[in-house]
Amino acid sequence: MHLVQSNAFTERFWGRLPIVTGSALYYFSRKSPIQKALHRLKYQNQAEIGVRLGNVYGRLLKQSPFYQELEGIVPVPLHPKKEHLRGYNQSAMLARGLADALQVPVMTNVLIRTAQSESQTRKKRMARFDNVQEVFAVQQPDRIRGKHLLLVDDVLTTGATLEACGSALLDVPSVQLSMATIAIAVH
Repeated sequence: MHLVQSNAFTERFWGRLPIVTGSALYYFSRKSPIQKALHRLKYQNQAEIGVRLGNVYGRLLKQSPFYQELEGIVPVPLHPKKEHLRGYNQSAMLARGLADALQVPVMTNVLIRTAQSESQTRKKRMARFDNVQEVFAVQQPDRIRGKHLLLVDDVLTTGATLEACGSALLDVPSVQLSMATIAIAVH
């Protein structure tokens, strides 16, 4: 997907969010090796999986003409309580690996989660959108004004979380937004 500007990833945001481009490294399906790796990343304290996958992915993105002008990588934030319980943010681990390969800084604490929402894992499509409405905010907007940012998360399912985060980032003047995830769910 990273070599084609319009793809299965970007199509999920058509008419919803103006992004430069977006891509996923893998397709996600139940009981697949990537599902198992992501489960270990999120729930079994194996943060290094995110860093390694991010590094592999970053080397691929570096070869794409669509990811050459990135100026910052923004991980989808967890609520501080959830991050404390897990011990880390899986999206931040992915961002760290991407940053190393792409030589682009991770911009933590730019996008914050202002409210704790329920897990999206077992929610239906519309409930996912309702669950993340207005729970993300930008702090320090001057740090990102006029920049091309890469918003990263572990999995694209309905796009609700990425859309909510992207909308908050795009409220800052002259921000351009691209997105990347480790996996995209197969419909």
